[in-house]
Amino acid sequence: MKKHCIFALALVLSLLVGVVGVSVAAEPVYTIRVGHTLAPTHPYNLGMLHFGELIAKKTDGRVKVEVFHSSQLGSERDLIEGLQLGSVEMTIISTAPLAGFTPDFLVFDLPFVFADVKTARACVDSEIGQKMLDQLASQGIKGLFFFENGFRSVTNSRRAITKPEDLAGIKIRTMENPIHMDSFRVMGADPTPMAFGELFTALQQKTIDGQENPLAIIDTSAFYEVQDYLSLTEHFYSPAPVLMAKAYYDKLPADIQKAISECLIESRAYQRGLLDEMNASLLDTLAKRGMKVNKVDKEPFIKAVQPIYEQYTGKIPADLIERVKNFK
Repeated sequence: MKKHCIFALALVLSLLVGVVGVSVAAEPVYTIRVGHTLAPTHPYNLGMLHFGELIAKKTDGRVKVEVFHSSQLGSERDLIEGLQLGSVEMTIISTAPLAGFTPDFLVFDLPFVFADVKTARACVDSEIGQKMLDQLASQGIKGLFFFENGFRSVTNSRRAITKPEDLAGIKIRTMENPIHMDSFRVMGADPTPMAFGELFTALQQKTIDGQENPLAIIDTSAFYEVQDYLSLTEHFYSPAPVLMAKAYYDKLPADIQKAISECLIESRAYQRGLLDEMNASLLDTLAKRGMKVNKVDKEPFIKAVQPIYEQYTGKIPADLIERVKNFK
């Protein structure tokens, strides 16, 4: 009888272990690999690390975020393809490579389309921006939210840029973005598209004269080491779409999808706040690091690029251009 009791107890314990095992198996850990091209100290990276902390806490560790900075997983085009192929789950990129999916994204690349950062943020966060993100679904990409890169300004190693004519003959790196290239071309510069990962070396070796980027990138990428002049043209605003592999997203439980959305909203505010703090101090910082910083009168630049609006009306819906230009 005693032996039968011991056997029965052992059987019950084994069944309990089995039940516990099933329970654990029903709560898998979801790993989200995030790739981007910028430095580990850039707000892109810090914002995504914050997202990882938030979602791990909100989901009791069911979601793990791994962030790969500095083009470790490839260029922006590589990362977009990675979403479609399933080799990466999430990325933060510029809008430029997305124009191939929907030309609507080009509207944010028009020069001087936003007067200030408050208006720009409100516009990309509105139904205008969300509609663009939603259009990516047919390409296997889930558009989530917009982080931010900021307003772009010109640096170069030849001279201060105070008027459009000063750009004449300057060989300047741009993204592979037709509007960006045409905008500099109409001002007399020689735009040269180049992957971001190749940029520092090209500036260092003086195969190009300059580049254009927001202050945070100029600082975190140490362009002050290879560029003498910083001219505050603030010619383009650069939102930064946060994208996910749609196939991966669609397989996630509803509560995980909800957690991603909630944590990204909070991380967006955190990321933009970091940019605001950096921008408030970076002019002094970059000047102390040896750059000659000059402000510009934007009106001559705005006038010089008006042909770009005429050229791209039609390629970008005219009503969309007007809505974004007049957004309040």
